[in-house]
Amino acid sequence: MGAQNGKDLLIKMEIDGAFVTVAGLRATRLSFNAETVDVTSLDSEGGWRELLAGAGVRSAAISGSGVFRDAESDARVRQVFFGAGIAPFQVVIPDFGTVTGAFQISSVEYAGTHNGEATYALSLVSAGALAFEAM
Repeated sequence: MGAQNGKDLLIKMEIDGAFVTVAGLRATRLSFNAETVDVTSLDSEGGWRELLAGAGVRSAAISGSGVFRDAESDARVRQVFFGAGIAPFQVVIPDFGTVTGAFQISSVEYAGTHNGEATYALSLVSAGALAFEAM
């Protein structure tokens, strides 16, 4: 896989049954996590740590930041956050695939300077199983 354009990494939110790009984002990030279950014992070979395959909790986190551009997606983000809801999101990773699943918005930050644009940042955490579809 060669170099990719960062603006092609898209965070989309389900609005009225269709995935819509969360508008105005300038920077996005997706991370996957897998907790390990340590089963090391006195019998472990050579004193090396042993892990239990297929165990532990898997999770994903999404973050993005940018400027306000689209009233519909901005309103939906606020609605889900203040309602403490869980909503379907999708992340498009260029030339790699698409990750789809339920996420909870864990934080929304608003900022602005005297002579600059108003900005926002949001963070999401997975709230269930995720599906991956390769491109």
